This record gives sequence, C-alpha cells and structure tokens, in this order.
Amino acid sequence: MFNNSSILITGGTGSFGKKYVQILLEKYKPKKIIIFSRDELKQFEMQQIFNDPCMRYFVGDVRDLARVEEAMEDVDFVIHAAAMKQVPAAEYNPMECIKTNIYGAENVIKASIKNNVKKVIALSTDKAANPINLYGATKLASDKLFVSANNMVGLKEVRFSVVRYGNVVGSRGSVVPFFQKLISEGATKLPITHADMTRFMITLRAGVEFVLKDFERMQGGEIFIPKIPSMRVTELAKAMAPSLSHKIVGIRPGEKLHEIMCPSDDSHLTLEFNDHYVISPSIQFNHEVDFTKNPLKEVGRRVEQGYEYNSGTNTEWLLKEEFLKMVDDVDFS
Repeated sequence: MFNNSSILITGGTGSFGKKYVQILLEKYKPKKIIIFSRDELKQFEMQQIFNDPCMRYFVGDVRDLARVEEAMEDVDFVIHAAAMKQVPAAEYNPMECIKTNIYGAENVIKASIKNNVKKVIALSTDKAANPINLYGATKLASDKLFVSANNMVGLKEVRFSVVRYGNVVGSRGSVVPFFQKLISEGATKLPITHADMTRFMITLRAGVEFVLKDFERMQGGEIFIPKIPSMRVTELAKAMAPSLSHKIVGIRPGEKLHEIMCPSDDSHLTLEFNDHYVISPSIQFNHEVDFTKNPLKEVGRRVEQGYEYNSGTNTEWLLKEEFLKMVDDVDFS
C-alpha cells in the first residue's frame, strides 16, 4: 500500500512519528515521507537520523490552513499525530489546546479533501472516552470531526478514520521516562498519584503497526481500538525500581483513576474483532458500509449492551517480565 506513495505525518517529530518513519523505511519504499511540525530544532535533529532521499521536512502549524494545504499537495496518506497532549498544560492553557486539537483537526480535514488524499487516520487517546479533562474533550471533538468528515467528501474517495489507544511505553512525557530520570538521578522515592491507578499500556512499535494495519482495514468512519494489557502504576514502579518506596502525591488536575477506551454508552456501536475493537459511527453516511466486515476479511461481532473496555476491569494484565522487556526496547536518549 505504501510503496511509491506519499505519506504526510503531522506532528511527525514526536515519538510516534519517528517510530512510524523508521518502520515505513524498514518495510516499504515510499515516494515521499513528509514530516510536518512547527519545531525546526526537532526537525533538524530528526534529519540527522532519517535522511533517506524520500524524506521531506515542512515547518508549519496545523493551525495554519494555507500551510497545511501546501504541505499536503500530491499526498496519498495522512497520519494526524499533531496535538497538545499534556493534561495539566491543557487545563491551564485551554484556548491553546482548543486551537491545536480542534481547529487543527478541522484544517487537516479541509486540506485532505481539497488535495484528494486517499486515506487519513487521526491518532486519538483513551482520554477521549468519557472525558473529564480538556485534553480528552478536545480529542473527542477531534474524533467526531474526523468521523463526520466522511459525509463532507461528496464524490471524492478520501476516507477518514481514527485510532485510539492507551499509554505508550517510553513516549515523551509519559511515566516510564519520568521514573527512569528520577531513578538515574538517585531518587529515594517514586511519586505515585494513586495506589489503585491503572493504565492501558502499548509499545510504540505495536502502536505504529496497528495504525499501518488499520490503513488496510479502514472503510471510513471507524474508531479503531487495539486490545492491549493494563498495568497498575504501583506495579510499574515496583518493576522499574524494586528497592524504592513510593510517595502518594494525589491525582493531578483532570486525571482519571482508570482509563476507558470503549465507553458503555457506545456499546450499541462497538464491534469486537480478534485483536481489536471498532466503534462504528453514530451517524448515517451518504454511502452504505458494513462495519462488521473489513477489506482484510476480518469479521466482528457486536458486544453486549453496556460493555465497557476499562483499564481497571481489563481481562489482560501486563506481567512484570513483559513490562521490563518493553522498557528494554525504549531509547531514553
């Protein structure tokens, strides 16, 4: 699918974008990979690692529609990863979060339609399900925009879908590099927000490969959710530093005790496949789609009424050994 194709990644200098580029170059021979982001220093640093002739680096902001349209010319596939992601930062800077996560999403949609892009996948988060913080609320709004965009395309073939997943082990700003930094600096205690807190956990590689597969699966309008294990934050801390004690510091503004990826309120729309879930659209499209089947011939079944995919009640839990293997694959540099 990606051989001799042009792929644009918004927010492409982030952890996900870099891993996505690495795997694209390992597995395919793209015509162009365009990194679209607003930080020229991060782009310069990324150029030192990824300097394949197919690489292109565009400085720009998703808030700037004209620049997004310019960057998306002759592009086949778009991964929308640009977002303001830090929960406390969003709480204290609400309009900045709204401008990037909602208006930015609208600009990506408009530019994709104008440039006849084939397929667009927007990256979402478990925090968009039953959101209690502004980051989650803006990502829910973004998800809704990308789903409904399939009704804005007219006769064009562009399709939009969403991928939602949990905490990425080792991604910038996540708990693993934070704990790793404290441990390397000789901390005597690790801060824990709540003793019962749980999170869904996924590696960068697994997240990227799930998105790659979803480009093949997608028909437009789905929210794809991988089946991934949960872990208690206290168990995570014990695995990383068995000899260190913990200090309970309290839940941060806008933080949940457990995360949800498939809300019970969406159970009538949720389909379970072998290794993932799909939340089908709540709105009718101009074209008929059977979301119980996909182009890979995978077949899904409807979940029970009231079913919820929750990190606290998950049936799959990450063992210490499995988690440490994930951490071993993380580059903390």
